[in-house]
Amino acid sequence: MQEFARPCGPPCSLAHALARQGRRVLLFDGDLGLANVDIQLGLMPAHDLGSVLAGTRSLAQAVQHHEAGFDILAGRSGSGALSALDDAALDAVLATMRHTAARYDYVVLDLGAEIERSTRRLAAFADLLLVLATEEPTSLTDAYAVLKLHHADQPAGQARIVVNQAGNALSGERTYATLARACTAFLGHTPSLAGILRRDDRVRDAIRRQTLLLQHHPNATAAADVEKLAAGVLG
Repeated sequence: MQEFARPCGPPCSLAHALARQGRRVLLFDGDLGLANVDIQLGLMPAHDLGSVLAGTRSLAQAVQHHEAGFDILAGRSGSGALSALDDAALDAVLATMRHTAARYDYVVLDLGAEIERSTRRLAAFADLLLVLATEEPTSLTDAYAVLKLHHADQPAGQARIVVNQAGNALSGERTYATLARACTAFLGHTPSLAGILRRDDRVRDAIRRQTLLLQHHPNATAAADVEKLAAGVLG
């Protein structure tokens, strides 16, 4: 079993791509107030992360299976559930999650762009951190901050960069190079490039229809990029 986290951006397509390769996958929506995986997929889960934190359901009982072949633990939008936990309670959640996750090949933690204590703990818990960045200066600044804090929390931890909404492969490589140079100069290490996700209007269409990109637009440019990203993770 391997856990990896993605601050910024929905991980639904990545979880789906891993499941399409025959892997057992759990998508964990790390709720820090903006959990939305269930909304993106048009789901109405009977139980969610809030139920687990309240003690009314175990983590395994709150998991919902998606027809596309992966499991989901939905968050609770607006609750700020994880951000309100103290260290001991968060430790208990992580221990429970690791126990439940033992029956999966991959656990995808969907984390927001926040750099709160709970987000940092979840990122440090993962075996691999995937940090999304676009060419926008504010996005590059945020991505660098996440990488800096993760390096401080987990000096030996793995982190890779995913360039999102790139105009083309070349512009994506330039965006990566900008962020990589900053990491090399100020952190003393260079995160590798995990993948480039090119800008594709069909991503927006899939979200609007509350469907998975690889189901609704399997031949889309972005779908091919996600498949390539998943292959890199598997490799």
